[in-house]
Amino acid sequence: MTTATTEAKADAVRAALGEREGVLVAFSGGVDSSVVAALAHDALGDDAVACTAKSETLPDAELDEARRVADEIGIHHEVVEFSELDNPDFVKNDGDRCYHCRTMRLGRMYDAARNLGIDTVCDGTNASDPGEGHRPGLRAVEELEVFSPLLAHDVTKEEVRAIADSYGLSVADKPAMACLSSRIPTGVEVTEERLTRVERAEALLRDWGFSQFRVRDHDGLARIEVGHDELERALDPDFARAANDHLSELGFDHVTLDLEGYRTGSVSPADEDDEPLVEDVFAQEYPSD
Repeated sequence: MTTATTEAKADAVRAALGEREGVLVAFSGGVDSSVVAALAHDALGDDAVACTAKSETLPDAELDEARRVADEIGIHHEVVEFSELDNPDFVKNDGDRCYHCRTMRLGRMYDAARNLGIDTVCDGTNASDPGEGHRPGLRAVEELEVFSPLLAHDVTKEEVRAIADSYGLSVADKPAMACLSSRIPTGVEVTEERLTRVERAEALLRDWGFSQFRVRDHDGLARIEVGHDELERALDPDFARAANDHLSELGFDHVTLDLEGYRTGSVSPADEDDEPLVEDVFAQEYPSD
């Protein structure tokens, strides 16, 4: 249930969007962009469009989900295509990978908006995002002058979920889902082969009933992370055997389970001044007795 303060913020976002002649929402189908799309559709009706950029880093399941959620909201949905792998700065996967990705992705959004006669591109950046560590993608949002209505009206992540719940959106409790390239450690090149095997590995975990997970690709070593409340299931010998067999078939040389569990940013640098680092998961020394 939304509080009076959250409702007031939602009204302010709705009013700000309603002042535009039309908006194109950079739409992933996650909770943030879905809330912006719902508010924009309320404010502008058919003059609001949701747009999803399809590329190698977007799992097919997430594109299907975006289509479904756009239909749930009732907003017109466009899909554009591009390839981050065309950009060598993205492929080399330094600390600014997300900046290069977001610049290309939002560039395609502006192309789509111009084709539709829309001047405003907006995204789902919320008031909690700038304080969540290394976020070079936000620099692209600022440079391209993308309108971030949730950020502009101080809507936090918790309030975003409350607004989504008030709309009855099915993604109100959906966990964050970063693009597939976030599974590849900084300094290891992003390739179609690595993206594909990560996507297929995570599809298996989804089919097996896990809800919060990542499969990190350490240049052929798969590091499986699952939510802390699901870790006991992952420690089951039958799961270990199945995971090893299936992920080996996908092309991984070794399959491991991270006993610390799922956490965001576990292969990213802590800040922009860090040198690119490939994490060595075997580097720890343990007592022998």
